[in-house]
Amino acid sequence: MTTSTSGAWRSEHVDVWAAGAIVWRDDGDVAVVHRPRYDDWSFPKGKLEHGETMPFAAVREVAEESGLDVRLGPMLGDVPYAVPEGRKVVRYWSARVAKDNGFTADAEVDELRWIPAGQAAELLTYGHDLDVLQRFVAHGRPTSTILLVRHGKAGSRSQWDGDDDERPLSSSGREQAEHLGAFLPLFGPERIVSAPPLRCRDTIAPLAEELGLTVDDEPLLGEDGYWERPRAGLARLRQLAAAAGVTAVASQGGVIPDVVRALVQGSPYRLPVDPSAVPSRKASTWVLGFAGSVLRSADYYSHPTG
Repeated sequence: MTTSTSGAWRSEHVDVWAAGAIVWRDDGDVAVVHRPRYDDWSFPKGKLEHGETMPFAAVREVAEESGLDVRLGPMLGDVPYAVPEGRKVVRYWSARVAKDNGFTADAEVDELRWIPAGQAAELLTYGHDLDVLQRFVAHGRPTSTILLVRHGKAGSRSQWDGDDDERPLSSSGREQAEHLGAFLPLFGPERIVSAPPLRCRDTIAPLAEELGLTVDDEPLLGEDGYWERPRAGLARLRQLAAAAGVTAVASQGGVIPDVVRALVQGSPYRLPVDPSAVPSRKASTWVLGFAGSVLRSADYYSHPTG
């Protein structure tokens, strides 16, 4: 992932991994919770369950502690600190409310407050939460998000006699597509677009089935169409980004690095992405947050489970 983490802790052993979010709603307020055991105010978070990845844990923990179903946005980075068990790292996201199921007090969390982001610092107990809040304020709330997905593993090109656009996913690629069908809904996609190759459309098909969405064809974001007219391809992606909400785009390894590079170089913001080495593994996802048509955040998920 490209969002920066605490360099001093990256290579050291971590005893406890956890995930959480700064949850916001349209009026600009953020959710803060009180834990009676510690008598503290913090953002909802919790430990990973066995086999769980960070994004899934963040969404689950927010729901358990606040009654809020959320959709993830920009990553806000890792917060390391010491606990009795040893070293703990919490990864935070910015997350918008999708549904409020109603807060229920329990022994773990007995109160939830909505407070303007600019006033939250007055209530928070810990300094590391203030750091996360500052990152949230600096990122702002995205007006739109593009989930730029590279297709999963396909069968060998050398062993395929037909049109390359019809080369299907391998069994590993189909498994990757199923994982993406569970992972990408965490970000709340509302529209799905795919480059023409079958391996792109099949990679995004489980997501479309899960959400009941159609898949629109976009030749300008496939390798053939993009490199015939790269400016038009980039303009098309910016056009998709100009639409409010979240759009998932299935594309190819010959397109994604060039698109991300152009967006990063054209952004006035300092993003933790090296334009000379933009990764794009098969079944990976770039989560690109925009303010209007300007790239504001860029997070890379190298694995289809997050």
